[in-house]
Amino acid sequence: MTARRVLLAVPVLLAVTLGVFAIAAASPFDPVRAYAGTAGLTASQENLDQIRHNLGYDQPLLARWWEWLGSALTGDLGDSATLRAPVSQVVGERLGWSVLLCALAFVLAVVLGTVLGVLAARRRGSLLDRAVTATAYVLEAAPPFWLGLLAVWLFALNLGVLPAGGLTDTGSEVATFGQIAEHVVLPALVLAVSQLPWFVLYVRQGVGDALDEDPVRGARARGLRERTVLLQHALRSGLLPVLTLIGSRVPELITGALLVETVFSWPGIAAATVEAATAVDFPLLAALTVLATAAVLAGNLLSDLLYGLADPRVAFDG
Repeated sequence: MTARRVLLAVPVLLAVTLGVFAIAAASPFDPVRAYAGTAGLTASQENLDQIRHNLGYDQPLLARWWEWLGSALTGDLGDSATLRAPVSQVVGERLGWSVLLCALAFVLAVVLGTVLGVLAARRRGSLLDRAVTATAYVLEAAPPFWLGLLAVWLFALNLGVLPAGGLTDTGSEVATFGQIAEHVVLPALVLAVSQLPWFVLYVRQGVGDALDEDPVRGARARGLRERTVLLQHALRSGLLPVLTLIGSRVPELITGALLVETVFSWPGIAAATVEAATAVDFPLLAALTVLATAAVLAGNLLSDLLYGLADPRVAFDG
């Protein structure tokens, strides 16, 4: 199963990149005028055609895609027309900050979601259970950008305990560990809260159902402590559905990260993605889309592997 998923990822990535070029080619936005900027408003058609030829935009769709694909396989992702830099450099400078933000938020969402879900499952129907469940449903309906704006208003503007955005303090030329740690708290917390409801609800449902199963009842009948029953029996069985949720949340995590990065001016790939989409920057848009698709496929594969480790009855070949 694992090897089959890895092999299927290749045609999926190829189809995604071709789709990006096809959508960009059908877009009403002119990448040449976007590249020329204000100078394109007064440039002659001859000059615009020359720029189009130099950038390769006068070639057929399949020719542009095939040329980009051949170069990408050798490590050359081309040059970004909007950012005036190699695509590999743009991705290299920004990807690490996005990974840091997503990793912190995801770990925080899983840990908090598991703890709150277990507490709610142990006392289903109680005031704690109703409060946790109601809060989860409210947060599930809240857009990440709205949560980000609310967090900026509360923690940065009113309380003044955390910076409103950016990577470092204003006027600072060096990104120190302390500044980065302080500035990442708010965006990571907002992104984690946007992902939290699903983990809370899944854990509550899974652990709650496991507590009603016969093996758990039998463990209680043997006189085992409630903590032992919960951790060694109910929790392991109840968390199995959550493992499949990890992979399915990757697309939402990426989308949420783009919105959160924009709100907090976090120097990740969000700004580059927006600029690439609006300016129809073929090479940069294709590279960023491949990265997002690869992350989704890796998340699904991770879910299968974690499920296999948690449940030995699930076999993986290859």
